[in-house]
Amino acid sequence: MRRAFATSLCVLLFAAVLLAVRMQPLPASAAAAPPEAPSSAIAVLASTTGSKAHGVVRFMESGGKVKVVAEIEGLTPGQKHAFHVHEFGDVSTPDGMGTGGHYNPEGHDHGLPTQAKRHAGDLGNIEADASGKAKYEITVDNISISGHNAILGRGVIVHAKVDDGGQPTGNAGGRIAQGVIGVAKAAAAAAK
Repeated sequence: MRRAFATSLCVLLFAAVLLAVRMQPLPASAAAAPPEAPSSAIAVLASTTGSKAHGVVRFMESGGKVKVVAEIEGLTPGQKHAFHVHEFGDVSTPDGMGTGGHYNPEGHDHGLPTQAKRHAGDLGNIEADASGKAKYEITVDNISISGHNAILGRGVIVHAKVDDGGQPTGNAGGRIAQGVIGVAKAAAAAAK
């Protein structure tokens, strides 16, 4: 009986010490600051089957807007190619279909960037020069890196044809390059 009482007393004392320790506030140096939301992201695009298109897309958020800068090569010379954020960052399929449809969290009809109501992922068209290279910049206010209509972890697709604004996806054709949007290294984003 004494042994059971002693054991119970030890367990209670141990529990009291643990509770006392947990109730102590952390010193300011030990308190973890909430992580800062990323303000830049990057997608490295790889060719899909039968394509040579590849490149890099950078996303920089500031003042409620996101600047998108794409540098793509291996495109059809002199042709426009549709350019969209897609709903999934799944680039495991060689045809780009793992990325799903256009990113459309608000349920709008498809449209071009000049239309206020459109899919959040509708970024317009990139135009290749005579050597099949394109540089494209657009600033949009209907997406964010990690806030409202967040694109982090989603896919980027370059299509074979021009996005003509038609329904449901702009008649953009097959998927010729795909990538996943990830957090960009701060120094790399600042250099661009």
